[in-house]
Amino acid sequence: MATFVLIHGGGGSAWDWHLLVPELTGRGHDVVVPELPIEDRSAGFTEFCRTVVDAVGDRRDLVVVGHSYGAFTAPLVADKLPVRLIVLLTPMVPTPGERPGDWWVNTGYRSAEGLSEEQQFYNGVPAEIIAEAASHSRDQVSAEGDQPWPLDAWPDVPTTVLLAREDRFFPADFQRRVAADRLGIVPDEVDGGHCMPLSHPIQLADRLTAYLLP
Repeated sequence: MATFVLIHGGGGSAWDWHLLVPELTGRGHDVVVPELPIEDRSAGFTEFCRTVVDAVGDRRDLVVVGHSYGAFTAPLVADKLPVRLIVLLTPMVPTPGERPGDWWVNTGYRSAEGLSEEQQFYNGVPAEIIAEAASHSRDQVSAEGDQPWPLDAWPDVPTTVLLAREDRFFPADFQRRVAADRLGIVPDEVDGGHCMPLSHPIQLADRLTAYLLP
């Protein structure tokens, strides 16, 4: 049995994983779903990491999954705990010393033109889930956006980037380039959009648990 540590993205919450959690526990695994203190103006990378570490407690055999902006926090956790694998899901891959606010320009990101927020983030998500999503979003006012990412190098932990082929927010070609430039790896690919845990939870659980096989 592994423990999957699921770290939500910017403006998100533990609810973002609510369809994936039963798929993982149903396969016999433990799951930890922390709420990052994104509504605390004094909270930065230190507080984000501590929140996750405290939620994990004494659990071991950890697979840390960072979704989107959660990719800034996932490696910090792997630098503190004995993590088996880092999975970056449709991620913002950081580099040492980079401020999150600078990531967009540094990566050459270009937003999709003519698409609403719903079209960018929730393509493929069932309508009833989209209708519920707004009530679970949170204002991200925390301090880490202006803080340099604190690691000097990527943790010495196996790392996988998992992109979504239909992602309209971080398109597949963009994700492939950033993963190659920053981590020197070729991403794995699955169907779905940016919010894959809400659109394809079964397929995502299958892929995550497959990483545990020898």
